[in-house]
Amino acid sequence: MVYNGILEMNIADIATKSYIEVDVDERLGKVRSLFERENPKGIIVTDDGEYTGIITERQLLQSHIKDDAKARVLVRNNVPRIGRDSGIREVARMLVEGGTKVAPIFEDDELWGIVTEDDILEAVLDNLDVLTVEQIYTDEVIMLREDDRLGKVINYLRENDISRLPVVNENGRLTGMVTTHDIADFAVRTMERQQKGDRSGDSDRMLDLPVYDMMNSPVETITDGESVRVAVEKMFEHDYAGLVVTPEDDDTTVTGVLTKTDVLRALTYTEEENMDVQITNIDLLETLTRRSIQEAITEVADKYQDMQVHHAHVRFHEHKEKLRGTPLIHCQIRLRTNRGQVAGSGEGYGSETAFRVALDKLERNVLEMKGIRADAEYEGQLLRKLNEL
Repeated sequence: MVYNGILEMNIADIATKSYIEVDVDERLGKVRSLFERENPKGIIVTDDGEYTGIITERQLLQSHIKDDAKARVLVRNNVPRIGRDSGIREVARMLVEGGTKVAPIFEDDELWGIVTEDDILEAVLDNLDVLTVEQIYTDEVIMLREDDRLGKVINYLRENDISRLPVVNENGRLTGMVTTHDIADFAVRTMERQQKGDRSGDSDRMLDLPVYDMMNSPVETITDGESVRVAVEKMFEHDYAGLVVTPEDDDTTVTGVLTKTDVLRALTYTEEENMDVQITNIDLLETLTRRSIQEAITEVADKYQDMQVHHAHVRFHEHKEKLRGTPLIHCQIRLRTNRGQVAGSGEGYGSETAFRVALDKLERNVLEMKGIRADAEYEGQLLRKLNEL
């Protein structure tokens, strides 16, 4: 890629030594107020000055822990630890696979600073015009209706491990966007009113409120033919983590969503002969390995010999449900190929079962794509013969 040289920069050149830090015994109420006031990607948690982990805003949203609890009950300690001499491409992969927007940087086992996805995107911004939105956006989008309730919104965000959902009206036209930050902000403002005695008892009814009451509108959009650089500049300008993708001539029809994570993932693409496989929530792999996943996907892709896979993204998400101690896992496999995007998803108890179900669905979709291609070629041959007559 054009920006290969930039991607090999040392991460310390773009990281920051300035970050928000709280002790493990800090009240979660204080942590919530820090997110509301400072809007950080994450907050570093320490124990007597020693790094313990990170708390993200999404963790707060997904938890039902009360404000009086201590930060230690929510701290996430499986965030990747990055060496100060790591390259940007390597760090981009670690952030995506770790499912985080911020990670600590260490030098000789000492916390040196942090790096965020914004730090990386700002560093490569001038080179992102080599990519178009169409090449990297997510085309399978979960959407909400204006009258859907907050409880449903939170469940969708949790179950699909995402941070934003487009909102459409009864005619399917785009009218708004709701994010985890919107919900957290709405909850904080509601709790403040309750403490003042203004609307006592509202907490019991919050989950029944329609998404229309808290969504952002109008929505910032980007067309699929625009450059990724323009898209990221727009995200920075409006302080958004994602944009709705629309056709060139209609900004109310949703064709996809482009997020900063999608862009970060694109930075990890390589031009190596072997398929580049990105795995989100890699800690859920259990008995699977990156190599076994790569070989299984390659075997499926080879059934359509005209298909060249540029990049494969495999995402695992753990549900709370368990069977004999084994969690229910959702797996999605998405391929970006010279024939367009193709995906498959499925669920099962344990990551290997979920992956096999998703792989089976992917294979059916690949073969369907092959059949459509064959039908189109046959139709073209018939038309040519008719023209000759």
